[in-house]
Amino acid sequence: MRVVLAGGGSAGHIEPALALADALRQADSSVQVTCLGTSRGLETRLVPMRGYDLELIPAVPLPRSVTPQLLTVPGRLASAIHGVGVILDRVGADVLVGFGGYVATPAYLAAKRHKVPIVVHEANPLPGIANRLGAHLTTHVFTGHPDTKLRNAVYLGLPIRRQIAELDRFALGDKARAHFGLRLDLPVLLVFGGSQGALSLNRALAGAIGAITAAGVQVLHVTGPKHVNGIQPPPGPVPYVAVPYVDRMDLAYAAADFALCRGGAMTCAELTAVGLPAAYVPLPHGNGEQRLNALPIVQRGGGLLVDDAELTPEWIKSALLPVLTNIDQVAGMSEAAAAMGRKDADRWLAKAVLDIVAAEAANRRPDVTADAPPVQRPTPPPPTTRPPAAAPPPQQPEPGSLFTPRTSRPGAGGSYQQENGHGGAWPPGGQGTGWGQPPAGEQRPAPAPPQAQPPRTQPRTQHGAPASPASPPPSGPGRHRQARLWNC
Repeated sequence: MRVVLAGGGSAGHIEPALALADALRQADSSVQVTCLGTSRGLETRLVPMRGYDLELIPAVPLPRSVTPQLLTVPGRLASAIHGVGVILDRVGADVLVGFGGYVATPAYLAAKRHKVPIVVHEANPLPGIANRLGAHLTTHVFTGHPDTKLRNAVYLGLPIRRQIAELDRFALGDKARAHFGLRLDLPVLLVFGGSQGALSLNRALAGAIGAITAAGVQVLHVTGPKHVNGIQPPPGPVPYVAVPYVDRMDLAYAAADFALCRGGAMTCAELTAVGLPAAYVPLPHGNGEQRLNALPIVQRGGGLLVDDAELTPEWIKSALLPVLTNIDQVAGMSEAAAAMGRKDADRWLAKAVLDIVAAEAANRRPDVTADAPPVQRPTPPPPTTRPPAAAPPPQQPEPGSLFTPRTSRPGAGGSYQQENGHGGAWPPGGQGTGWGQPPAGEQRPAPAPPQAQPPRTQPRTQHGAPASPASPPPSGPGRHRQARLWNC
C-alpha cells in the first residue's frame, strides 16, 4: 500500500503525520509512505530524520487581507495542484492523508482530481481553511479535539510518537535528569515554547529565575534555536540548564515535574499523555485555538492558564512558584492531566486508513455489483473493558496518598469518548491491519483491545491494590520520586 501524507510547515502538522507513518509501518511493514512539504518548513529536517521520503511542492499561503498578493494565488495554487498530481501518479498513491497547513490545500484538490481517496485529520478545536475544504471532499474526517466542529468528523485524538506515548516518567526520571545535568533530589520546571521557542516565556523566566532556584526548584529551559539566551545561571547549588533545542522531548518530559509552555495541540496532547501538569501560556495571535486546546485540561485540574500579556516575573513568583513547591498539589494535577491523555490515536488512525484503502479496493473490483452494501465508515474506538472479577476491592487511601496510578482511574481514555461509548484502546484486529485476529469462537459485540505492553512485575490498581495480570501497568507521573527525593 502506498500512502501520501500532507502535513508540513510547523511541528504541529508534521509530528502527527509522522506518528501515523510509524503506526502504519508497525501495522504493515510493506506500507510505502511519502510525505509532502515545502522547502521552508521543519519537514525538511524532521521527515528525513525519521526515515521517510519527502517530496517538496511550492507553498501557497492565503493572505489574511485583500492585497495585491491575493491576485497571484490562483496561478500558484494551480501550479502546486499540478505538482502534487504528478507525485500522486508517480508513487501510485492509494490514499492521501492531510493534516492541514499550506501543503494540504493543493494536496486535497489534486487527490480529488486524480480520484485518490482522501482522509482528513484536524488537530485543533477551530479547523483551518485547508481542512474545512478537505472535509467537503471526503467523508473520512477525524479530529484530535472532542469539540471540533467539522463536517463528517469523528473524534479519535491526536497521533503522537510511540516514544512519548509509551514513556514511563518514573522509570526514566533519574536517567533523564542525569542526561541534562540536573540533580536527582530537587523538582524540575521545564520551560519551552514549541519548536521555535517563545520570547515572552524567556523574558518572564529571566526576571524570576533567581526566586525559582532560591526556592529549590531546578529549571530546564529550551530557549528555541533563534533566541539568544541572556539568562546567567544564578549562583548556588540549584541548577539552571539552558539548551536551544531538544530532539528527545521524552527525556525532557521524564526529567520534569511541571512545565511552563504554550498551548499548541501537540504540546497539550503530549503533556496529558505523559501526565505532566503545566502552566499554559496560549499564543496571543491567530484565532485563539491554543487557549481552547488548554482550557479543558485546566478546567479538570491538570494545569494553570495565564494570558501572554499577564505572564510576568511577578506572576511566576506569586502564582506558579507556590504550586511548584507543593508536592501534593503537583501530584494531584499530574493525575488530572493524565486522565485527559490519549495514547493510541496513531494506531486508531492507522487502522482507519488501512480499512478505507481496503474498502476502496473492494469497491473497484470488477465483480462488485450494484447491490453491494455501501462502504462503512471506520468505527470509533470501543470502551476499554477489564474483567470485573480479576482485581480485589480497592483499599481506601490515606489523604495525600502517593501511590494512585492514573491508568486505573475512570475516564483515563478521555471523558468525551467515555460519554459517547468510545475508549482509548488498541485497534481491534482485522485482515491487513497487522494487529492480529480475536481468538476463534469468541463472541463479543465490539472488539476488545489487546494489551499495549506486558504487565510489570508488580502492577497496581487504584489506591495501591494489586492488579490482575490482564490489567495494563500504570505509567506516567511518579509521585514516588518526588516523595523519595524531596523529603530527604
